[in-house]
Amino acid sequence: IIFILFMLSAVAKMFPIWSFEKQLVDLGIASWCFVPYLARLIIAAEIAIGIGILQRHFLKRIIIPATILLLVAFCIHLSMQMYQHGAMSGNCGCFGQLIPMTPLEAFIKNIITIGLLIYLYRNVKEKERGKNNFIYLLTMYFFAGLFMFIAFPFCPCAKTDKPVPVVVEKDSVEVKKPDSITVVIDTTNKSEVQKDTVAAPPVLVENAPKKVVSKFAPYTAFGNKKVNLDEGKKIVCLFAPGCDHCRATAKAICELSKAGNLPEVYILFMDEEAYQIPDFFKEAQCTFPNQVLKIPEFWNLFGPGGNTPGVFCLWNGNILKMFEGIEKNKFEAKGFREIFDSK
Repeated sequence: IIFILFMLSAVAKMFPIWSFEKQLVDLGIASWCFVPYLARLIIAAEIAIGIGILQRHFLKRIIIPATILLLVAFCIHLSMQMYQHGAMSGNCGCFGQLIPMTPLEAFIKNIITIGLLIYLYRNVKEKERGKNNFIYLLTMYFFAGLFMFIAFPFCPCAKTDKPVPVVVEKDSVEVKKPDSITVVIDTTNKSEVQKDTVAAPPVLVENAPKKVVSKFAPYTAFGNKKVNLDEGKKIVCLFAPGCDHCRATAKAICELSKAGNLPEVYILFMDEEAYQIPDFFKEAQCTFPNQVLKIPEFWNLFGPGGNTPGVFCLWNGNILKMFEGIEKNKFEAKGFREIFDSK
């Protein structure tokens, strides 16, 4: 039973592994540059424990006590999560996305597992002193780790990925004043006219915010199109190609765009199942300029705790409104166009 629990937990975290990585980042345990290593080492440890529980080398002196201590640490973490966010909120991630479990369910599962381990400790025997070989434990973990890094390769960070800080300025009035205008004055009441150049009066335009540098400023190439996302009104979407909620959001934005009076829309896709992008646009029933980002870079644009689908309404680099996830702050088509109206 212990073997099955730990192997199932390890396999569930692998598909998709970026989801487990994101959870570690959201918890503040690691950065996106370090988390690929940590996630694979944690999963390798679960595989090694699962296999280790079936053999007798240092079973009672190392494997069972270490596993109990690991589960106690998880229980302490889950207790803190339940105190801060509630016992039934969210997915603890113990079995990845395969079997969602609330913190309370995971806590109960860990307590039962600890009970089973205590029972094993009292009833099983390990090899006699002098016949145990520590190299068996090291070999199990080494090959489990090797498997994880070969089966789930990744590109190491050249430098720490940090999102560009977003600066939001207060609204200001922009005035456009042309140098001059030409006025035609009839001085003869006949066909001849005199052209005089006079100063043009200032023209008041919409109440636009000051231009700032947003976290989307580095993304200027969308296919053959060059664009400055911090110039004027823009809609920037963060989507995963295989995400059903992202597709529904894209379809709603397509319908609004076809109705007119909607700013330009640009999509930044996560590099996961990128082959589904053509089907994504087919389901959305229109296409938008897009580019694909590496997974750490993609999630850094959300910030801790953010989730897809993400829709950012920009005006001169200022974020007027942000939609993300499928809960409280999810995308709403109603009133979406009015976000860009003058204040």
